Amino acid sequence: MTARRGARCAPLRIGLTGGIASGKSTVAEMFRSLGAPIIDTDVIAREVVAPGRPALDDIRERFGSRVLTAEGELDRAAMRLLVFSDEHMRKKLEEIVHPRIRDETFRQASAAGGPYQILVVPLLAESPLRHFVDRVLVVDCDQNTQVERLLARDTDTREQAERILAAQARREDRLAIADDVIINEGALDTTRKQVARLHDIYVELAKSGELQRE
Repeated sequence: MTARRGARCAPLRIGLTGGIASGKSTVAEMFRSLGAPIIDTDVIAREVVAPGRPALDDIRERFGSRVLTAEGELDRAAMRLLVFSDEHMRKKLEEIVHPRIRDETFRQASAAGGPYQILVVPLLAESPLRHFVDRVLVVDCDQNTQVERLLARDTDTREQAERILAAQARREDRLAIADDVIINEGALDTTRKQVARLHDIYVELAKSGELQRE
């Protein structure tokens, strides 16, 4: 499909997505170094459940103290284990946090400016935010690479890592909505060159006022 936009007031919005441990944050930081504003829904998700925020009170009421640390903060490891092993629990959590993440994402994007913006949305394929972006960029890597990265940073067992991957959109579904793809398998310099090439494309698209979707 091809969509064209005339002169725009809003910046071009690029939805950056990818599976867990694909390297989304690394790629986003590369775009930031080139001057692109970054709106990261993972960061926003942590902010909306900070102590004193209404979302954390709702989580405590819905799930109990088992998902809180002794200091009263959200225990992310406990919550991750709970929601990735129980679809019903995952949906209950999403009902609490997703509207708040959406509203804060809209607010930050409206204030950020720039010729184009990068909106980092890990679950973009399943998210209503997909309709808020003009173009989709997928950071992709082999599933075995994702598992190894998860084992190195977030999970204790391969089974747990694979369960987390299974709860997300399939790799094929993410690639099906992609306008652009960055392969993040090897050296960082290779990834950085792909980012630089897309940066030039996005700047030109923003200047021309035209949006090409394949």
